[in-house]
Amino acid sequence: MAVSLREYRARIRSTESMKKITRAMELIAASRIIKAQQRAQAAAPYARELTRAVSAVATFSNVDHPLTTEPENPTRAAVLIVTSDRGLAGAYSSSVLKEAERLVERLQGEGKKVDAYISGRKGEAYFKFRQRPIARAWTGYSDQPSYDDARAIGQALIAAFLTETGEVVDDITGVDEVHVVFTRFKSMLVQEPQAMRLLPLEVVEGTEAPEKDELLPLYEFEPSGTEVLDALLPKYVQSRIFFALLQAAASELAARQKAMKSATDNADELIKKYKRIANQARQAGITQEISEIVGGVNALADAQAGSE
Repeated sequence: MAVSLREYRARIRSTESMKKITRAMELIAASRIIKAQQRAQAAAPYARELTRAVSAVATFSNVDHPLTTEPENPTRAAVLIVTSDRGLAGAYSSSVLKEAERLVERLQGEGKKVDAYISGRKGEAYFKFRQRPIARAWTGYSDQPSYDDARAIGQALIAAFLTETGEVVDDITGVDEVHVVFTRFKSMLVQEPQAMRLLPLEVVEGTEAPEKDELLPLYEFEPSGTEVLDALLPKYVQSRIFFALLQAAASELAARQKAMKSATDNADELIKKYKRIANQARQAGITQEISEIVGGVNALADAQAGSE
């Protein structure tokens, strides 16, 4: 019984240590969520104005740009999957991977080959474990992405889109479409996996053309509409990727905070359970010792009475 009591006390100590760790991780995630939300809000004005500029040029320049041209018979697609670098975030990475699998299944059902581009070590490990090819992977920044990370990803995806379908240039295979799967942050309790097509470009905001008889002039592009699109569209693609990375970072931190809070609560319940069982074991041990003492006293008394 004493051995069992020591075991329970050891379990209580180890669970209390684990509780301290999960509580600290919960607080760290909570503090970083605020910073991630502030970064997303700070990047919104730039993305909004860039979207309006791209909308104006794409709508009124009448320029057929490679990034906005729909292929006649698309046969190959690239899918960027944004996951986390670290675990302990509940079902965050598995949810976005499930959404990516649904997208891949749909694209393959349309007769398209799919190239996987991975952001985050969890997604990379998922594909390597299943021995599935990875076109390119980026890791080490999932909870604190920078614009340089988005630029590197955007350049690779644009290069793949501008390369002839099926051709390989600098280890990048040409594709007809580019999709992004990430987790959109809606609230501290709701993070929703989402898939969106990035290329060919789908401008998300429109701009109404001015009337000819208005005092405002029609749009004029200098040096030309093509050169303006050449400069704006890569930045637009990179800003959309950066938006996805920021949303994913906030979602990852929210999921980690929720998972660590649940782990801390479970540790509390486990500690209470172990303490209750340990107290029962201690009481049983005391009762057994008292019984043995009483039994010994009675036996000694009986022996003395018989000798007399």
